[in-house]
Order: sequence, then structure tokens, then C-alpha cells
Amino acid sequence: MLSERLITAALRVLNTRYLHQEPVDLDTLPRPQRKGGYVLYAHVPFCERLCLYCSFNRFLYREDRAREYFRHLRSEMRMVADLGYDFPSLYIGGGTPTILLDELCETIDLARELFSIEEVSSETSPNHLCPELVDALEDRVQRLSVGIQSFDDTLLRQVDRYDKYGSGEEVFEHIRSVAGRFHSLNVDLIFNFPSQTEEMLRRDIELFKKTGANQVTFYPLMASPKIRAELARAVGHIDYPREARYYRTIADGLAPEFQPTSAWTYSRDKDSMIDEYIVDYGEYVGIGSGALSFLGGRIYGNTFSLKEYGERISAGRMSVAKAGHPYSRKALQRYRFVTDLFGLTLDKERFERDFGVPAERALRAELAFMRAAGGIASDDGRYITLTEKGRYLLMVMMRETLATSNDARDRARTELPLEERMLLLEGEPCDSGDLERCAAG
Repeated sequence: MLSERLITAALRVLNTRYLHQEPVDLDTLPRPQRKGGYVLYAHVPFCERLCLYCSFNRFLYREDRAREYFRHLRSEMRMVADLGYDFPSLYIGGGTPTILLDELCETIDLARELFSIEEVSSETSPNHLCPELVDALEDRVQRLSVGIQSFDDTLLRQVDRYDKYGSGEEVFEHIRSVAGRFHSLNVDLIFNFPSQTEEMLRRDIELFKKTGANQVTFYPLMASPKIRAELARAVGHIDYPREARYYRTIADGLAPEFQPTSAWTYSRDKDSMIDEYIVDYGEYVGIGSGALSFLGGRIYGNTFSLKEYGERISAGRMSVAKAGHPYSRKALQRYRFVTDLFGLTLDKERFERDFGVPAERALRAELAFMRAAGGIASDDGRYITLTEKGRYLLMVMMRETLATSNDARDRARTELPLEERMLLLEGEPCDSGDLERCAAG
């Protein structure tokens, strides 16, 4: 698709500039510039096993290391509160946040004490879905997101998840066992694996619908240049030309029961939380090793080093290690264009109120491209909405943005001290009795 190729080429240039960060010597993030409008993200970088395609900051789990980390994470949370921030939402990602349930619960409870938290979203792995997890999180977490990637055993073996988390049938049963226990139970699936056929994709869609989960996020396979090369050696090259066809297969297979609530999320209920919190919040604060913040039009990146993270927090400093250049006015307008339309609607009145200029004038080229590509469904004077093709093009924009972020994460990982890079290659098995019982169940 020509429009997809044009967007991909343009964003691989623009995002390199927009997302670039350089080392900085800062003790803290800036204070809030207004009341409200922020969301809190907390990163837990531990997994029992590491996935080939994942570029997020993550290390092999060891209980003593993880418990110390959670203590530091809560200390950093208190620093954020001392700066004057407040948040209605908390998103916890990883890694695997549920790696230590008691520590996760204590962290959520502290967030509710410090801030006006109304909703919490947490990621987890399918082998953690058990009665102990539900008992601990049912009243604490409104959106539980389970990363499974596929129900197909062939694909699970190719991406080294079959031995880690079980067969597709076992994963299916884990999800079905907790369906209905959370306001939003989201299943993360990936499409466009090199060896994935359309028949495999349709089967994933049908199995998801039978789990009882009320939300699914279908991510396109996206990878930094480094990970793309590793994927090619392991499972083959990514086939971008067929991506649009698979995207259409997903939308058709989920309708009418599940309707799009973002460019890659489909929900049974319209009030469901979605994964990309940047759609609902213009700025965010990230705590934890490897987390990002976006404040005052500037990106801040926390250290990837667990050792440095602990040292900084113990010294009463926040973990910011890098920062980008402040976004220009045009860059901020483009950022709003992408985030609003990724959430399916561009509010032109809000855009003009925030930027002092009509969206049609500020985004003349961007909107002209979307109209020419057949991406605009309606424009009623206030709201612009998208066609299915428009949703696909916004998904492409987000795919390329996250791929560029992944490239930066991969570079940060290569800069880790040798002893920490070894944590990506070897480690001790999960020694939590509760998790062992969950995996066995």
C-alpha cells in the first residue's frame, strides 16, 4: 500500500529526531505546570524468561533483586508526590508486574494513598492467572492485560513462549478462568509474524472470542532494526505488504461484537480502558528503570541500569538519565494529531483552544494526506473520525513510533555495565512459591 510506505518512510526520519535523547545531569523531573492532565506509569523490569522480540527494559527475575527494586519504585513514587503531581490513572507495565504479587499490591496501595487514583491497569503473563492473583488484584486493578501473542503452538514455539507459558490450549484455559473478574480483561495478540498464515490469524480471533475476555489488542509485529535482524534469523523477515490485509481480517473477524476503541484495540464495552494512555492524557510521568516521561513537550528517559537506579533513589534523586530536546510547536501539533486520531477522534475545538490555531491550518498537509488516502470517515465541524483504512494508517504511525523507541531501548541496553548485561543472558528460576503454584495450576 503506497500510503503505508510513505508514512513508514517519513516517520523513520521524523521519529529519529523527535525521540532522540542525550545524557543529562538532573536530580528530579520538572514540577507540574498545571493542575491535572497527567497519568502515572510504573515500570517493573523483571520476567521469568525473556522474549526475543521485546525491547522494553527487562531482566531475568531474582526475588531479592526484585524486592529491592519495588522498594525503590515506591520511594520514587513518593518523590513524584512531593513535586506536586496528582494522577487519576496508574498504568503498570514491564517486564511482568505480577512477578511479586505482595510487592505489586503494596505499590498500588501506596499510589492510591498518594494520588487520586481512580483506575489501575496492570500487565501480566498467562501463567500468573490463578486464584491468588484474582484475590489480590480484583479490587485493586480495573484493567488486567495478558500478553499471550498467539494461541498457535507453532508460533509460540518459534518465539520461545511455548515452554515458558504453556500451549495455546493451556493459555486459553488460564484466560477463561479469570474472565468476568475485572472491569476490563484485555488479551494482547500479535499479528503479521513471518510464518503466520491468515488461517492461523482467524483461529486466534475465534479463540479469543471464546475466552470471555472483553477486550483485545492486536499489535502488529514491530521491531527495532536490531530486533528485526534477530527475528529474521529466527522466524523470517516481516512481510509489511500483507499487514493491511491482516488488519482487515482482524476488524472483520471481531465485528460486530467487538468495536475499535483505538487503532489496534477492540472492546466489547465502550467505557473500557485502553493500553495507550497517551490517547487520554497529554503528559505522563514514568517511574522505574527504563521508563519514559513526557512533560512540557520534552521526553525524559530513566536509567536502564538497575544498579544506577538503586543508587540514585537511595541518594534521594530521581532516575532521569537522558532527555530529548523540547518539541517545537509543529512537533507538538503533530503529536496531538497522532495521539487523538489513534484514539479514533480528533477534537478540533480542543486543538484550537490549546494551540490558538485551527487544526485545518496547522495540520493542512497531514489532513490532506489522510483525506487523499481515504482515511477520513467524517468531519462534522468539531470532530474528525477515521475509516478502517484511516485506523490502519494511524496504527502504522504508532508502529513506527514504537519501533524507533525500541531502537533507543536496544541502544540503552548495550550501554549497560557488563555485569548487568549478563542478567539478560543468565539468571535464577522463579523461586516464588505462589507463582509456582499458579504455573502448575
